[in-house]
Amino acid sequence: MSRTGSAGADGADPYRGRFVGRAALVTGAGSGIGAALAAALVKAGAYVVCTDLDQVAARRTAAALGPRARAEALDVTDPEQVLAAVDRVVAEHGRIDLIFNNAGINFGGEAEHLTLAQWNQIIDVNLRGVVHGIHAAYPKMIAQGHGHIVNTASAGGLMAAGLITSYVATKHAVVGLSLALRTEAAAKGVGVTVICPGAVDTPILDKGSIDDFVGRDYYLKGQRIKTPYSPAKLADEVLAAVTGNMAILVAPRSARLAWRFNRLAPGLMQRSSILFVARQRKWQAQRAHKAEKTAAR
Repeated sequence: MSRTGSAGADGADPYRGRFVGRAALVTGAGSGIGAALAAALVKAGAYVVCTDLDQVAARRTAAALGPRARAEALDVTDPEQVLAAVDRVVAEHGRIDLIFNNAGINFGGEAEHLTLAQWNQIIDVNLRGVVHGIHAAYPKMIAQGHGHIVNTASAGGLMAAGLITSYVATKHAVVGLSLALRTEAAAKGVGVTVICPGAVDTPILDKGSIDDFVGRDYYLKGQRIKTPYSPAKLADEVLAAVTGNMAILVAPRSARLAWRFNRLAPGLMQRSSILFVARQRKWQAQRAHKAEKTAAR
């Protein structure tokens, strides 16, 4: 199976027709990975419901994809909304073949600065949002005898990274949830795949900083890369992973290497992470000092 899932020079379908005519629902489809997944699915022949809390963004994604895509506003923290969205897919197509529980947020900064409301918000979106998607779609997939659940976690769900502690906590939970559910779902004809990407070029890299020093630069330096991964390339890899019924997709190569190193030398990786957090704190202090000097002039 190709990791990239890209079509060959002869135009052959790299997914072996796996998605032609399939009915899929994607959460967080207004931008980033979700929008790229929706585009890859439509290109592969699927019908896609593009959902997002931002209805305008969801409509923009769907409008660019043509008649096999439509948009819905969806708050994944509301289980009734998620169930209703899945029910509409089933009513329209007679089934739901794929659900991509992709919506997510991040809060970056020192853990002691997080409010309890922020902790609850990130758990509600990143973890309960996935739970709501599974709760709505999984019983229907069991009843129809087939289906595939794809949950977006992160490389941070396989390794520990300071200054995004709440995000890491939720993504570790999504990885565990996905792998455990996969062991139950296998005998019921339902596949489960969890996506664990490194830094991907999405708006989340520039959002959610509570201390004004966790942003795009943090993710790139922390992963020792110069540019974030393309959402379109990741989406191709995801569809290839679904085609091959992979349990975990870790991408790109730099993230896979880091994951392997973490498993071989977890103590060394932990020490490296501690040093990186210290450097980030030092950089932030220097930046704050410079800003104070500038303001005093």
